[in-house]
Parts: sequence; C-alpha cells; structure tokens
Amino acid sequence: QVQLVESGGDWVQPGGSLRLSCAASGFNFSRFTMRWYRQAPGKERELVADMLLPRGRRNYAGSVQGRFTISRDNEKNMLYLQMNSLKPEDTAVYYCKAIYGSLAYWGQGTQVTVSS
Repeated sequence: QVQLVESGGDWVQPGGSLRLSCAASGFNFSRFTMRWYRQAPGKERELVADMLLPRGRRNYAGSVQGRFTISRDNEKNMLYLQMNSLKPEDTAVYYCKAIYGSLAYWGQGTQVTVSS
C-alpha cells in the first residue's frame, strides 16, 4: 500500500523555522522525483520545491528561494523541507508528492500557520 505521510506542521511566529517531513512507503522511493506543494485558503495549490532525478537538482518557487531547502534520505524513505525566515504568507497546508512517469502519489498534508 502506497503511503505518503507528512508531519512537522505547526504554528510559528514570523521569522521562525519549521522542518517538515514526508515518510514514504509502498513504492521504490529512490526512483521517484519528490516535490513539496502548498495550498493556502482560497488559493490554488502551488509547487514549492522539488528534487529531480537522477542528480537531485533542486528547484524552488521564487517566493521561497533562499529560505526553504528540500532534501531527501533514500535509505530512510524520507523527504524533508527545512523552512526558515517564515512569513505569514507561507501559511498553508503543505503536501508532498511522488512522481515516476505516469505514477503520482500525494500525502494528506500538514498545516503550517505563521502568525504573531
């Protein structure tokens, strides 16, 4: 059974940091391109960051460039998103997604709230 389970979402003050995790199971994690998306209330889901295979090149949305870092541990089947210098506009539900060819799997999301 394929599963992607996000965790680490929380409430944090502006300028704070959070580390999101995505635990993968049920598929060959190391072969999949992994992405983080987010969806704020009333807005479309947007791509935040991804790691492309095979060399693991990282890409970021302009709004998070320099503040967020995507990483993965293929031995542990884990995907991470380190988020620093958080802003209120980063408030959203964050999702991880696994992609391989025509296959695509989503997690259930984790809530990040940035406010004072």
